Amino acid sequence: MKSKQKWRVTSSYSLSSLVRCEPQLHPCLSSPTTIKLAAQRRTPSTPVLSFSQRLQLLSEHSHLLTGIKRGIEKESLRINPDGRLSTEPHPQGLGSALTHSCITTDYSEALLEFITPVSTSISGSLGKLSEIHRYVYAELDNELLWGASMPCLLEGDEGIPIARYGSSNIATMKQVYRAGLGHRYGRLMQTIAGIHYNFSMPDEYWPLAQAAAGDTRSGKTYRTESYFGLIRNFRRYSWLLIYLFGSSPAVCSSFLRGSTRHTLEPLDERGRTLHAPLGTSLRMGDLGYQSNAQGGLNICYNTLENYVETLHKAITTPHPDYEDIGTVVDGDYRQLNTALLQIENEFYSAIRPKRVTRSGETPLGALCTDGVEYIEVRCLDINPMLPVGLDEVEIRFVDTFLIYCLLCDSPACDDAETQAMESNLFRVVNRGRDPELQLVDGAVQRSLPSWGEALLVAMEPIAQALDSAHGGDAYILALESQRGKLRDPALTPSAMLLAEMNQRDMPFFRLAMDYSQRWAMAFKQEPLSAAVQQAYAEDACVSLRAQEHIEASDSVSFAEFLDAYYAQYQALPC
Repeated sequence: MKSKQKWRVTSSYSLSSLVRCEPQLHPCLSSPTTIKLAAQRRTPSTPVLSFSQRLQLLSEHSHLLTGIKRGIEKESLRINPDGRLSTEPHPQGLGSALTHSCITTDYSEALLEFITPVSTSISGSLGKLSEIHRYVYAELDNELLWGASMPCLLEGDEGIPIARYGSSNIATMKQVYRAGLGHRYGRLMQTIAGIHYNFSMPDEYWPLAQAAAGDTRSGKTYRTESYFGLIRNFRRYSWLLIYLFGSSPAVCSSFLRGSTRHTLEPLDERGRTLHAPLGTSLRMGDLGYQSNAQGGLNICYNTLENYVETLHKAITTPHPDYEDIGTVVDGDYRQLNTALLQIENEFYSAIRPKRVTRSGETPLGALCTDGVEYIEVRCLDINPMLPVGLDEVEIRFVDTFLIYCLLCDSPACDDAETQAMESNLFRVVNRGRDPELQLVDGAVQRSLPSWGEALLVAMEPIAQALDSAHGGDAYILALESQRGKLRDPALTPSAMLLAEMNQRDMPFFRLAMDYSQRWAMAFKQEPLSAAVQQAYAEDACVSLRAQEHIEASDSVSFAEFLDAYYAQYQALPC
């Protein structure tokens, strides 16, 4: 799945954020009716070390490659046995969605999110994710977890309950934020689920790299600038992840409710499934997006100052469409404010710079004070064909890809390159398996397979270094499996899902339901030990007591709480 703020009982960077519901769709392209909010672009410092020198540093200190830290956040809709969205409240046995360390909710009361703790072990992270699934199934009675990114059978906005977190001020803020998302974009869009992948290099990497580069700035500045370099390169090449792992080429027709504001085609004569015949990830497109306001956001990732400045403007600049909605109407809050963004999390992006926040601190304030701590990858679909939505092969490739983005030179982006990045992403979202598809690389057009192959070749030394550090050849094999997808688009998850729908004569809903039932049975047939089950039950009780403590500790009105929170944006230290 999220950006994590410290409203939890532990302190890892996989904690749930203050108002942690980020819809999954990527920003729409610019619209003439939107506000342009562009920061003055600055140029990051020129890197001193070359790619080969940085890679050599990692190879000489191979233990660093076994110390990569990661966390996984995976969303799942709770559904009834008939495949419709559950309208039941958050199960008591799962504890408090406000304070539980690994089980919470996203936009809807029915949209669960499972959060693994920070770990240096891929198998450990996936094992924990499986363990959480098994515990939840023990508490769900007859409900199932929907195993796909695009949602189950829906009955309009009125059938999607907003998540509830209690009576405290922070709970109210989270609920009002979600109400605002519903007014701005519609609730249907908020049922789209995904996987967020948190990644950071080990702490000891940074002083070694900085010393090798002869960089004399503060460690915080060097680390932050390096992560922003990773982010810029990620945005240049993220289309490759969308092609290789996109798993949402189709959607149940109930999601669009007869709307004609799309270019999808019926998969069968009955029109039960709509799909992009050559698409990869509808989740990362603009499907169901009711507002194009964010198309005016021109976020700059050249420096932390650029990034903070632009988001600060978006959070503090009113938008006419949202002023029409109003903030408090007949005594009820409709949204947190009338700005282009209510808070940072409302900005829909494929990657974010992150830092764990102190209690009540804004994400931008945390970044300004202490710099970037980790990055959050937000473009991974849930693969319905896998029990928890992703596997070790995908994680190994993503790790290799992210290290490549970190080690490569990352020049500043201008507006033209930013537009090309957006264009490439949307081309791959909508027709990534088109053999004639061309992508923009500077002043030239390149075919997706040839450019993808060049990137894989460049990543091979990193995969080899990772294999040398861990032993074996798992990383090279993970990379090689992606090469097969470039050579044959039929091997991509998006193509495989569409092929199975056709071969089995199944609409998207039936196929996703079939996989959801299959994994539910598998999890139920492998129950947790009594000791582990009891530990989760105790965690649930602790979280409920923590929520009660927060509710009893409030000493100001919600309006005062909100004013104090937004006052922080007027005093950002960068």
